[in-house]
Amino acid sequence: MNTILTVQNVEKYYGNKGNITKAVDDISFEVEQGEYIGIMGASGSGKTTLLNCISTIDTVTAGHIYIGEKDITALSAKKLSKFRREELGFIFQDFNLLDTLTAFENIALALTIVKTPPSQIEGMVRDVANKLEIAEVLNKYPYQMSGGQKQRVASARAIVTRPSLVLADEPTGALDSKSSRMLLESFETLNNMMGATILMVTHDAFAASYCKRILFIKDGKIFNELVKGTQSRKQFFNKIIEVVTLLGGDNNNVL
Repeated sequence: MNTILTVQNVEKYYGNKGNITKAVDDISFEVEQGEYIGIMGASGSGKTTLLNCISTIDTVTAGHIYIGEKDITALSAKKLSKFRREELGFIFQDFNLLDTLTAFENIALALTIVKTPPSQIEGMVRDVANKLEIAEVLNKYPYQMSGGQKQRVASARAIVTRPSLVLADEPTGALDSKSSRMLLESFETLNNMMGATILMVTHDAFAASYCKRILFIKDGKIFNELVKGTQSRKQFFNKIIEVVTLLGGDNNNVL
């Protein structure tokens, strides 16, 4: 298998000499092509900071992050912007759809930005929309959609350009339980049918149980790792709860 992501001895500090916070403390791991990985941890554990560094939103203090064979910690701002557009897909908690565009136009915009030939755009949009079961909302504006539909449109936008890596930040955070389940089933479709490599940060053990591997972070370090293997989702969920208990603290802060 191809290694899509390599995080190598990454550290991230905030503050100055008198008051330094070590948000990420010497973390290393790899993600192979086609994996679906979750990152969990209590508030303040460093998981969001780590995601921000991988997504190029933030910069590392030390260490290296490779996506494919490119060291993104060494790219110039101009090259980083191009790389982000072409190689990364983003799914956020608050959808980030453009209100003045239809679902079709929101998805197509991602293709336009990477200069996809106009003749190919409609077919690519409709293909991903069919896989995520949102074909019926393609002509609707965001205000005409449910939260779950908006998040699936956002997911389609993230994957339509076939990025190397899809990064999801608390994607179910603004959804009710039914919409969350539908979105997570959509992620399975992205992963299994379209071969998307997904890295998802979540507080939610239910959401994490859809992943194939989970990294648990505590105090900026990797605390534990779980691999789903042949377990059912229910069995995997129970294992996740066991690790959450070991992490300590109020479960509401972890989940």
